[in-house]
Amino acid sequence: MQKDNKTIELNALYEISKLLGSSFNLKANLRGIMRVLSEYLDMNRGTVALRSNNEVSIIAAHGMSEEEIKKGRYRLGEGIIGRVAKLGSPIVIPNIGDEPLFLNKTGARKTIKKENISFLCVPIKYKSEVLGVLSVDRLFGLKGISYEEDLRLLKIIASLIAQSVKLHMELEREREALIEEKEHLRQQLKGKYRVENIIGHSDSMQEVFEAVHRVAPSKANVLLRGESGTGKELVAKAIHYMSPRAKGPFIKFNCASIPEGLLESELFGHEKGAFTGAMASRKGRFELADRGTIFLDEIGDLPVTLQPKILRVLQEKEFERVGGEKTIKVDVRLIAATSRNLENFVAEGKFREDLYYRLNVVPLYLPPLRERREDIGLLSDYFLKKYNQENNKSLKISAEVLQVFSEYEWPGNVRELENTIERLVVMSKGNIIGKADLPVNIREQSIKTKYSLQTKDNLPSTVEVIEKARILDALNKTGWVQARAARLLGITPRQIGYKIMRYGLKQ
Repeated sequence: MQKDNKTIELNALYEISKLLGSSFNLKANLRGIMRVLSEYLDMNRGTVALRSNNEVSIIAAHGMSEEEIKKGRYRLGEGIIGRVAKLGSPIVIPNIGDEPLFLNKTGARKTIKKENISFLCVPIKYKSEVLGVLSVDRLFGLKGISYEEDLRLLKIIASLIAQSVKLHMELEREREALIEEKEHLRQQLKGKYRVENIIGHSDSMQEVFEAVHRVAPSKANVLLRGESGTGKELVAKAIHYMSPRAKGPFIKFNCASIPEGLLESELFGHEKGAFTGAMASRKGRFELADRGTIFLDEIGDLPVTLQPKILRVLQEKEFERVGGEKTIKVDVRLIAATSRNLENFVAEGKFREDLYYRLNVVPLYLPPLRERREDIGLLSDYFLKKYNQENNKSLKISAEVLQVFSEYEWPGNVRELENTIERLVVMSKGNIIGKADLPVNIREQSIKTKYSLQTKDNLPSTVEVIEKARILDALNKTGWVQARAARLLGITPRQIGYKIMRYGLKQ
């Protein structure tokens, strides 16, 4: 009989170990353990109660209804469970009918005579910390099993439960910390991408800001128009983080960056085995953007064959993954952007007319930098401060360079201006960024501007303009060393000195 009991105990411990390692669902694992105690060891109505501050509450049980489990709440020191949680020592009640401390709060023992039941209760301890209480019922008078044996086994099981509970608590703390950090980062992003943080005092940008404020709270699709580098992604983020969807994801995707054969999978996902190399199922961008916003840049490069599926998502809010049959529902707001002439594409049959009208609900035009030159100084100051901090420098931009910036056409728009200033900060040797530090293409356009001939100008004044610009450019290239500038121009130092005085050139 003794040998059989040991075998049963080992089998029970094996099943309990398997349960604890089966998943991260603590309550389900604990319910499974209570079932094992009942089926293998005749320990009925097993409960696990965990401590929270000054209270102990049953979170898992076997042989009790959900209503009865909810009633199992005890203050520290209250009843048997509360006392074990407070003292950290096991308690055995041979006959609960004779024990006034046994409260039967759950009401689970109404149909069984109390005098037939023993109650065993052990603390769930991790090192010296009491995490909760494990309790079971025993039918009174069973032969061949002593309370000492029961307590020994329950202490082993409580120790296993304690490790699992502690691990779960640590995982919960980490999860809450991640949620808190995620919310903190979201709030930071929400502040960073407010439209007020986009630089632009020009009238054209003020019109953009006003339109963003109006459209952000709505559900309308938005089409951002403008040249490359005008800040379309920045405006898209501002719309998202100023909208009711700010807590949802912001997913961006450039339609021109992926080969046509992979576009459908990238946007809508695929099932395992849908094509060669699809080793596992994968969510697409639309699925990832559920309850948030998807930003499709360069929408004009979207293949005609894929456009009907985009249209279906906008109209029906549903799609299927590549290789899948299950219809997936999504709640997504679309912000599209393009530097192309979509109207011409529609006329040429390269872009579906019905999709164009679905996208073009609220069109916003972002002006190129050359159309808002009054913002160049503000943008230059912002980027200079940014890259000075990144490179631990304190450079300044000369008035001459700012003048060149204001005259330059900036075909790459704000992006080109930012890249130019970053390069100047990194490469400049002195404390002031001068004209000689500028990239060749910007210097050459500046000279061409000065060389440009107006029909009203006479020949002598035109020659003077050209000569002055050439001398100034040579001086900047040579750091204002007159002898070197003269050699560069093919004249004598005396001649260049005279020219500098004549034209009033200053560094």
